[in-house]
Amino acid sequence: MEYSSDDDSDISDSEIDEYGAKIQARLLSGDLKFRNGDSYSCPFCTGRKNKDYNMQSLLQHSSGVGAAPNRPAKDKASHRALAKHLKNGVAKPSDPQQAQQIAVEPQQPQQIAVEPQPLPNRHEKFVWPWMGVLVNVPTEWKDGRQVGESGNRLKGELSQFCPLKVIPLWNFRGHTGNAIVEFAKNWNGFRNALAFEKYFEAGGCGRRDWKQNMNQGSKLCGWVARAEDYNFPGLIGDHLRKNADLKTIDDLENEGTRKNNKLVANLANQIEVKNKYLQELELRYNETTVSLEKMMGQREQRLQAYNEEIRKMQQLARRHSEKIIDENQNLRSELESKMSELNARSKELDDLAAKSSHDKSNLEQEKQKNAIKSNHLKLATAEQQRADEDVVKLVRDQKRERKLLL
Repeated sequence: MEYSSDDDSDISDSEIDEYGAKIQARLLSGDLKFRNGDSYSCPFCTGRKNKDYNMQSLLQHSSGVGAAPNRPAKDKASHRALAKHLKNGVAKPSDPQQAQQIAVEPQQPQQIAVEPQPLPNRHEKFVWPWMGVLVNVPTEWKDGRQVGESGNRLKGELSQFCPLKVIPLWNFRGHTGNAIVEFAKNWNGFRNALAFEKYFEAGGCGRRDWKQNMNQGSKLCGWVARAEDYNFPGLIGDHLRKNADLKTIDDLENEGTRKNNKLVANLANQIEVKNKYLQELELRYNETTVSLEKMMGQREQRLQAYNEEIRKMQQLARRHSEKIIDENQNLRSELESKMSELNARSKELDDLAAKSSHDKSNLEQEKQKNAIKSNHLKLATAEQQRADEDVVKLVRDQKRERKLLL
């Protein structure tokens, strides 16, 4: 009978044990089937892939899902019940060699959202950065040395725990069957490492199981690296001592607190420095603004005074030009009047000369005098004309200068 849920709702964490007991009872009664001839399938998962398990890989699958922090409580409870049922020996494999197969079942790569888990002893020393130890990695003798799975292959098989890197350990004979798993240097990385350890413990492949029986066949064993591994002689200890340190939870929390306090102090100091710099900039800006306003005021005053002076000079030049023009006009009128008088006198003299030859000599002298005066008047007229032209030129120059100044 295939597994089916009464409804799609999940259960709370407090109901996991009760729900798991119900599932285990259905497994014991045979209501839930997981064996199909020589192969096994997970009654709680769907898909073709879930029908290709052997008994041991089904145990690891159910243990892994039961320990996965990102799974719903109902899924974890049902898979834990299946794992417990398998470990109790109820389902025996028909093939004796099948019991020795424990190749890690590949999981779909995913970034698990780690739920908070109870932290272990706060004074227990862990390897930092967080690392896990993999032992009993299958190897074979090939081309004169031991070879085994690559780091990338192992990383893919452990992808549900989000490892950063898996480093196989080698010596002069080749692959030693051991590897180091590196996790992120944060609390999520630590929780992933604990989930990694719990996964192998649930499958009977943890540190304690390995120490009690190192003949685990082809089963991978793994755990979180601690002080015991760090100080242990050999390739594992050498690698850990070379690439990591030992720290307790308290050490890391205190170190994090110190870093945070230092960061806060540095940020506060930077803020204070920036505030002082901002105040200095504001002061300089205010000083520059006041100075600029003062300069603009002085410039405006000077411009007004200059414009007033130009206006006065223009008025004075205009009055002076008008006066000169008036005087020249009066002088021209006077010269013209005198020229008229001289012409009339010359005509009279000509008339008298015709009447009296006796006075011819005197008349000639008088005419010469009139001619001299007439020449003088002509010269004065020419001079007056030049003066008028100079005045006109002066007025034009003043207008041109006024335009340039404006």
